[in-house]
Amino acid sequence: MTSTRLLRARSAFLIAGFAIVLSVLTMWPAFAQEGEANEDDDQIVLTGSLAIADDETVDTALIFDGPALVEGTVRESLLVFNGDAEIVGTVEEDVIVFNGDLVVRSGAEVGGDLVTQGTPQVEEGATVRGDQSSVLTRFDVDMVGFAGRFVWWIGYSVSVLILGLLLLAFAPQLFPAVRDVARDQLGSSIGWGVGLFFLLPVGSILLLITVVGIPLGVFLMLALAFIYTVGYVIATLAVGSLIMRSSPSRYVVFLVGWVVLRVLALIPFVGGWLWFLGSVWGLGLLAVAIRNRPTTAAAEPPVPPVPVGVA
Repeated sequence: MTSTRLLRARSAFLIAGFAIVLSVLTMWPAFAQEGEANEDDDQIVLTGSLAIADDETVDTALIFDGPALVEGTVRESLLVFNGDAEIVGTVEEDVIVFNGDLVVRSGAEVGGDLVTQGTPQVEEGATVRGDQSSVLTRFDVDMVGFAGRFVWWIGYSVSVLILGLLLLAFAPQLFPAVRDVARDQLGSSIGWGVGLFFLLPVGSILLLITVVGIPLGVFLMLALAFIYTVGYVIATLAVGSLIMRSSPSRYVVFLVGWVVLRVLALIPFVGGWLWFLGSVWGLGLLAVAIRNRPTTAAAEPPVPPVPVGVA
């Protein structure tokens, strides 16, 4: 019973994450339009229809809303969140249909499992090497690597969005400071960022070696993920300021940078490098902005001398 509840909770978490990202993406018509976005050999469709032609081969195939037709070859898994699926060609791993009907035609091949809400229709002459199961009783995020990465992308994107909006709300002077440093002090911000990114974990290890510094070293080690994420948020703001040079709204600037970086983060390998570079640059931007901030209040204008009265 406990195992079944855990699997159901995982399924609910994935579906909830899917709903969150759709609600965010609908804020931007450029991403909610019908059509598909190909990144490397993955075929991703937000809404519309997914079709793999008989002479076409892709890695993972994913559609959120609409039917899927596979006449060619899918090297990994086919995922359909809301829509029917028809397999005429080959899917080398699993076929997962959360809400819809699945038909495996005669001559089609599925190398993995059929995971559906209802009972799939498998015609005579079709080859299914795996098992048939229900999404309500069996679903493991680990069995679909792409889905696991996408759930992480959703969570991190929402976290960056919330953290960035909070920083802008409670530190409104952060926007002009970061914008000025990004435009005028690029080299120094990169240098500071490289130093901080690598010296912080080294410093935490050195503190752990000492006896009196162990608590501080532990706290610093645990805080590294948050510190790097703050750097990534600052870099997101800087990217938006470089794109929207004339916009006076710090929120619009941040959202533009957020959309650009998080869409690019979907690209395998490129997304990881962009996170690293963004965290490094963001830490440097923050450090230089703090250094540039005046440490003393502006001096009061001198009081003009009182003219000596003439007797």
